[in-house]
Amino acid sequence: MFSKILIANRGEIALRVIRTCKEMGIKTVAVYSTADKDSLHVRFADEAVCIGPPSSAESYLSIPKIMAAVEITNADAVHPGYGFLAENADFAEICTEYGVKFIGPTPDMMKSMGDKITAKETMIKAKVPVVPGSEGLLKDVKEGIKISNKIGYPVMLKATAGGGGKGMRIIWNDDEFQEGWDSARKEAAASFGNDGMYVEKFVEEPRHIEIQIIGDQYGKVIHLSERDCSIQRRHQKLVEECPSPFMTDDLRKKMGAAAIKAGKAINYEGVGTVEFLVDKYRKFYFMEMNTRIQVEHCVTEEVIDHDLIKEQIKVAAGIKISGKSYFPQMHAIECRINAEDPYNDFRPSPGKINSFHSAKGHGVRVDTHVYAGYVVPPYYDSMIAKIICRAQTREEALTKMSRALDEFIVEGIKTTIPFHKKLMKDENFRKGNFNTGFIDTFDLGEEPSE
Repeated sequence: MFSKILIANRGEIALRVIRTCKEMGIKTVAVYSTADKDSLHVRFADEAVCIGPPSSAESYLSIPKIMAAVEITNADAVHPGYGFLAENADFAEICTEYGVKFIGPTPDMMKSMGDKITAKETMIKAKVPVVPGSEGLLKDVKEGIKISNKIGYPVMLKATAGGGGKGMRIIWNDDEFQEGWDSARKEAAASFGNDGMYVEKFVEEPRHIEIQIIGDQYGKVIHLSERDCSIQRRHQKLVEECPSPFMTDDLRKKMGAAAIKAGKAINYEGVGTVEFLVDKYRKFYFMEMNTRIQVEHCVTEEVIDHDLIKEQIKVAAGIKISGKSYFPQMHAIECRINAEDPYNDFRPSPGKINSFHSAKGHGVRVDTHVYAGYVVPPYYDSMIAKIICRAQTREEALTKMSRALDEFIVEGIKTTIPFHKKLMKDENFRKGNFNTGFIDTFDLGEEPSE
């Protein structure tokens, strides 16, 4: 087992990893930018190293600075968390060259899934269902229009190096293709330094359902059931739950088997998530694979009663997976609490938190790195907390979440708590009648007067 792990991340996920390491008897090293000097992950780690100014490029994305922190603290492993360098194959490779274990898949595994075209080709070979579309990158608009007419409009133009909804455009006919092509390529080049595009059939009324998998160094891959992530805004997830209200036992078995095929196709090591689009007829298609721990891993932890960070560390240390694939017996739902104003187009709301009281009670979990007096910096992702509620049924979990949100108090900044309160009481949401376009027509109503 490792003696000291450096967490190459910040905020909630860094604190999450630190807690598990302490329970495993492993020393921890936090890295932080000057903007995060008062963050809890800095306070609770055994050691902390400042790696630069607030800019991510000069701190959390700086491989030389992180490796320098590894060297001066004698850490023998690095946990990347999610975001930043978590799926950077070059970073994983450099760790290996330095004799430091990267807690995650190998660089080759990341590369095979990091590029969406390569990932799609790998899935086709593994006989995992994929969305019909181009076999590789598009050469030009003319080729894109030809393929779109073959598979039928509407189609989705996607950046091969994309993520977070960037470099994606829905195209409804030939006339819209050129404009969509130009804007998507420009956005992709600015966001990822890669303007390669491909096209797929646009799945109408889709559900976004992902399967959590874990694989060891000896070829075993199991799945830990699904998470429904269909409640999202501009491709950013807002709510996740397990089991999905749309899922059937038969569909769960088929999707679980497909996810295992995907993992075995690349001899996957560590925790990862195979993401699918599921249409209204319950046909599912591979979308992408996240080769890291995800924000919403807590949902799975609550229904299987296992620490996924601990499992991730054990696999990295060469310990075999025990057990079989899992089917949920309880229900868990997670709401992401962001420092955003839901009544003003979800604009970021950084600043000082004057008062903070997190929800409590049986079956209520809050993962956060903030506290009263903490200043939310404007430089990073706006998520400040995750609240997860677990119960015997979905109805009970939703009711518990409504209660928990009512007692979740954050003053001094705007948050998405009012949005979640309204959502939990929405009739269609409670009935499970939603898809990825649900929020586009969701009426939040007027902001209540103070």
